[in-house]
Amino acid sequence: MKNICVFAGSNPGRNPEYRDAAKSLGLVMAKSGLSLVYGGSSKGLMGIVADAVLENGGIAIGVMPAFLSRKELKHHHLTHFYETEGMHERKAKMGELSDAFVALPGGYGTFEEIFEVLSWAQLGIHQKPIGLLNAAGYFNPLLQLVEKGIDDGFIRPEYLDLFVCESDAEALVKKLFSYRPPKPVLKWEELAPQKGASKRS
Repeated sequence: MKNICVFAGSNPGRNPEYRDAAKSLGLVMAKSGLSLVYGGSSKGLMGIVADAVLENGGIAIGVMPAFLSRKELKHHHLTHFYETEGMHERKAKMGELSDAFVALPGGYGTFEEIFEVLSWAQLGIHQKPIGLLNAAGYFNPLLQLVEKGIDDGFIRPEYLDLFVCESDAEALVKKLFSYRPPKPVLKWEELAPQKGASKRS
């Protein structure tokens, strides 16, 4: 694992713990020799994690569609920057460059990105580690939704292990290093409702 793709809000959020989590993740990544791959913005938690990586001697790689880059959202001090035609190309490039994925708190875009890589992992398209940095319990409702999906038979119980979750950045990165993916289930068999164990931290 050399490069971690980080999905994060383009706003900092109202809780200072979100900013602290982004800074902590950037520091841990830089000190661990892990490069950052992210959406290329200077704004919000995206900018905070990139700044933390760079300030601690790490490598930060941005990937941004041209239409966003023209709106002056681009971070101008990144190690590398890729400009793409659109959003789909952006996500494909970020996935290509990355060995693992982490979500910080964020909005619709962050939810969409983390669920896409989870869906692809479920289908066996990739076996890269996926993590949630659960700062201030931000992802607790999402974890409850996943458990509801298991209880109601829409998600296989073993797929609760497609991702790891921690409230501490260093602990999360350690889990990413030791991650072992569950074996993909390729047959569309009937799902038996089963309550999953909580992953809250």
